Parts: sequence; C-alpha cells; structure tokens
Amino acid sequence: MDTGTHIVMGLGLGGLAMLDPAIANDPATSQAILAGTLIGSQAPDFDTILKLKNNAVYIRNHRGLTHSLPALVIWPLLLFGIISLFVPQADSGKLLLWTAIAVFLHVFVDIFNAYGTQALYPVSRKWVALGVISIFDPFIFFLHIAGLLLWYVGVHPGYTFLAVYVILVFYYIWRILARQRVNKIVLEKIPEAEEIYASPTIRWGQYHLAIKSKHEFFVAGLKNGKVTIWDTFDRLPVPQTKIIDAAKLDKNISAFLSFSPVHRWEVEKNDHGHMVQFIDLRYRSKGHYPFVAMVQLDENLNIITSYTGWVYSEDRLKKKMDFSPMDLLNNNE
Repeated sequence: MDTGTHIVMGLGLGGLAMLDPAIANDPATSQAILAGTLIGSQAPDFDTILKLKNNAVYIRNHRGLTHSLPALVIWPLLLFGIISLFVPQADSGKLLLWTAIAVFLHVFVDIFNAYGTQALYPVSRKWVALGVISIFDPFIFFLHIAGLLLWYVGVHPGYTFLAVYVILVFYYIWRILARQRVNKIVLEKIPEAEEIYASPTIRWGQYHLAIKSKHEFFVAGLKNGKVTIWDTFDRLPVPQTKIIDAAKLDKNISAFLSFSPVHRWEVEKNDHGHMVQFIDLRYRSKGHYPFVAMVQLDENLNIITSYTGWVYSEDRLKKKMDFSPMDLLNNNE
C-alpha cells in the first residue's frame, strides 16, 4: 500500500487498541502503543532510503528483507526497545503486541497488490503479489479517515475501528472473489493464457493485465467485465548470446530481471556498440511501457552505461543513458 494508507492504518490500530480498558485508562501505555502502531505501520518501508544509493539496489531490495519473516520479529523488538526508552512506564507486553500487529498488518496488506513482497523469505525468494488491491485504494484510505474523524469528535476509537476492520474483512473477501473472476473472464477471451498478472486500478472492476501464453504476451485492460487487448508481442525466449550474457552482468539489468516476472527484450546495434533493453509489460501508461532496464555495451561488450527505473519520455531516457566520450575512452584502455 502507499505511505498515506499505512499511516492511517497505524493510527487506526492505535484506536483499536483502546478496546482494552487497561490501555484506554493508562495514558502512558496508550501513547506508547499509538507510537508503536504508527511507526510499526511504516517500518518495513524504511528501505526506501535505498533510493539514495541507486535504483538497482532499491529495486532488488525494496519489500525484500524488510518485509520478510525475520522482519516480523526484528522490527517489533527494535521499535519496542526504542519506545520503551522514552516511555519506560508503559505496559511492555501490550506495547510489544500492538507494535508487532502493526508490522504484520503492513506486510500482510502489501501482498495483496500487484507489486507484492518477499514475505516468505528465507523460506522462499518468490515475490508474493496477489493483484487484488490497488497500491492506493480510496475505499480503504477514506474508511480510515472517517474512523479518525469519528475519534476526533469523541466517538470511542476502539468500537469505531473494530467496525472499520470488520468492514475491511468483508471488503477484502469481495476483492479476492473479484480477482478470481478476472481469471475466468481472461480465459474466456484468451483460452491459451498460462499466467495472468493483474494490476488493479483505483476504480473497482478495472484492471491492467499482462498475460503469458505459450507463444505470445498480451497486454490488456479489463473494464465492466470486458477484456480489451491493447498489445500483442511474440514471446521470444531470451537468447544465450555473448551480448545478452554481457548485459546480464550489469547491476541494473540484474536487478530488473530479479523483480520483473513478465517482460520482453530488445537488442539494437548502434554507433557505440549494442543497446540491450528489457521492458516490463505489467505497467502501461498512455501506450507507453515506463518501467525498463537498459545497458549500452561497446563493441567489446564492456558496459558503458546503464539504467533501470521509470521513464515516461524519450528526453528523460536520453538523459538517463547519456555518457561522455571519456566513458568510451576508459572502456577502450
């Protein structure tokens, strides 16, 4: 989920904890728990700081170790220890419990969107991405906002957010059933489909689809129960050539391939050598596929420059892949 939703969920859990009279009647404990649920609901996403290093490190690690099985233990213990230093009189058991619930809920809700997490690591490195809920879901966000407003005007927060989360349980069940129906609709339209990657939009009943069959990739949209195919590509296996092997040694290409389950590739000969590009088919915006990984190799298959990330215009792409004559000189030495 997006940062804003995780924040309101953290506040909502803090309100839900007030169902316990021992918490509601103890200012120190209630304040410590609210801090624990608020920070705990954000903690797994602290790996966003990796963006400061480079996109390759961020893509390879975001929602990885920080969302893994060990993280469900490490984050609560770490936050519990820090908060206890500032509020030592808070009930330790209750603080640890609610902080752990906040961390768990963060990881749990993240598996329902198309991006997913490595929530089963180290048991499995597979990305768990159910494609049920959009990264930002207005219903979830504004239901929490309504609960917070009721809390603000004096309605009991415990009962308010108990109602919020009961509603959300039924909402998630409905969305899971709707996602299963997407598969049935796609198979009726494309019976040869082998794998279906669905990205829910913020509008109910609308999905972006990337579909694998034995021989083709389909990029499509689903709206009002109808599938519209936007693009079709031949499903060509990535060849085992010296050019491709050299490209895969690049950190940006390697990070992209570790994350993207459905992509196509291109190799282009140019004045400087060979340009290798991988394009993720799950993301399509105005007829353009913005999530890419590219590497420029020289004639000797040395890496000159590379990039992975989101590119929405040709001008931005040229800037990202720009290199100086000195780069060519260094590669030829």
